[in-house]
Amino acid sequence: MSTVTAVDSPPVPEADEGALPVARTWHPWRWLAAVLALVVVAQFAHGLVTNPGWDWPTFARYFTATSVLSAMRVTLELTFWGTLFGFLLGVWIAVARLSKIAVLQVIAWAYVWAFRSIPLIVQLLFWFNIAYLYKRMSVGIPFGPAFFTFDVNGVISGFTAAVIGLALHQGAYSAEIIRAGVISVDPGQLEAAKSLGLPWRRQFFTIVAPQAMRGILPNAANEVISLFKGTSIVSVMAIAELFYQVQVIYGRNGRVVPLLMVATVWYIVLTSVLSVVQYYIERHFAKGSQRDLPPTPWQRVRAKVTEITGERR
Repeated sequence: MSTVTAVDSPPVPEADEGALPVARTWHPWRWLAAVLALVVVAQFAHGLVTNPGWDWPTFARYFTATSVLSAMRVTLELTFWGTLFGFLLGVWIAVARLSKIAVLQVIAWAYVWAFRSIPLIVQLLFWFNIAYLYKRMSVGIPFGPAFFTFDVNGVISGFTAAVIGLALHQGAYSAEIIRAGVISVDPGQLEAAKSLGLPWRRQFFTIVAPQAMRGILPNAANEVISLFKGTSIVSVMAIAELFYQVQVIYGRNGRVVPLLMVATVWYIVLTSVLSVVQYYIERHFAKGSQRDLPPTPWQRVRAKVTEITGERR
């Protein structure tokens, strides 16, 4: 029987990674799409500058007009009160839907179902004409004597009716947003808190709420922005908010496009401010989920400037 002796092969020298040629991957369709997008943007910008129909002098004249700024203040007030009362109501509706009491669950579900089914403009017009149904209202013992009575027209003005309609409408959506955020928290977190003997308040505010806020905030911010833009609907109630005031002005001078651009730019500016606020609030509540928070845009700009200045030195 013959045996074969294995001969060790000489080691293969490792190739220098720096000397290896790197073949670049070309994506011509991506470059073509980018060029076409830039061409479209350039054409749109050129039209904004050269088309006299935009009437930028009229836009500049009314953009900071006293009447427009006063209407913007009304829009912000409607947004603030509608958001505040809407989310306060939404918290209680969400708690009722998550409770173990069947009556509260049914009432909360019926509220959400009703106010999500009825268009906002119908709700606003209903509250604006509430005095048609109830000219006088009283507060007292149910089915018993009244403590005091008041005139509905003297209490519920157009602005108050708009706030009531916006808040009730917002409450239905915010209740579902809050409920979704709470049920998204892992039940094991709450079980662990109970096993440690933590009181209910501490369980909710230190364990459930911070984790639920990460799911609530993006949708809640969308609802606030939607409500801010939705305040334009109250123009049907002759409330002097931004869109109504713009309509009044271009109804007098006939400059429709530049006045619509005034409202558009103001909506864009304030929506951008709300988006920035949303970013920093979300970043604050992300501390428990990420070890190191990503730098903010301003921090990135400062780091880039420092890098460029350091290279020049």
